[in-house]
Amino acid sequence: MLLELTGLSKRFGPVEVLSDVDLSIDAGEVCALVGDNGAGKSTLVKCVAGIHGIDGGTISVNDEVRTISDPRDAAALGIEVVYQDLALCDNLDVVENLFLGREKRRGLVLDDDAMEQLAAETLKSLAVRTIRNLRQPVASLSGGQRQTVAIAKAVLWNSQLVILDEPTAALGVAQTRQVLELIRRLADQGLAVLYISHNLNDVFAVADRIAALYLGRMAAVIDAADATQSQVVELITSGRSGTSGLIDTNGTNGARQ
Repeated sequence: MLLELTGLSKRFGPVEVLSDVDLSIDAGEVCALVGDNGAGKSTLVKCVAGIHGIDGGTISVNDEVRTISDPRDAAALGIEVVYQDLALCDNLDVVENLFLGREKRRGLVLDDDAMEQLAAETLKSLAVRTIRNLRQPVASLSGGQRQTVAIAKAVLWNSQLVILDEPTAALGVAQTRQVLELIRRLADQGLAVLYISHNLNDVFAVADRIAALYLGRMAAVIDAADATQSQVVELITSGRSGTSGLIDTNGTNGARQ
């Protein structure tokens, strides 16, 4: 299993934000993480990304328990996160954004040719056709193109797991479709994708499995092909749907379907 969280817990003072969370993601799949505001989605992502330390449980990568103390540890393990704000610099061009902080050098100077070639190869491997000029400022790109650059930046560094936080939140219909197609291509190329979204239409369009968090606990992890939107809404809002989900309100986790 590429990523496996076992009994993951996180506290902020007396408040337990995550409680005994189990989740696994394998290479070549898209797992959607859903939950209401305050369910713990962002905290879970930040624990995997090394921004928050965990207070209980384990994080395993490629079946080996790992300690992720900071984002550099996560990056070394092939874990990359694309946050909702994208963290792109509008005044820099596409190539400069892709290599920001990880520039390639030839001696004492930047190796612009090598970076541009690698940027072009990465976009081509992802079948990206919407960005024609790698030297245009990111400020001139559409929302969908900017999201594409952010995702390409995440996969440029031999990543194994890409975590996407609400990648279609501010996009129109056509741009959303482009980004969802790109997410599917990431999985088809063997990457594991953890996709956080409030939009269930997008979730069902791209996800293989859906993990529903409820008040910091994992209500259920279900196959998208066997689920309905109403079932997922019930898991998000009450932690239970039919025979799936939390057995009670005292923290007993339900099993996967």
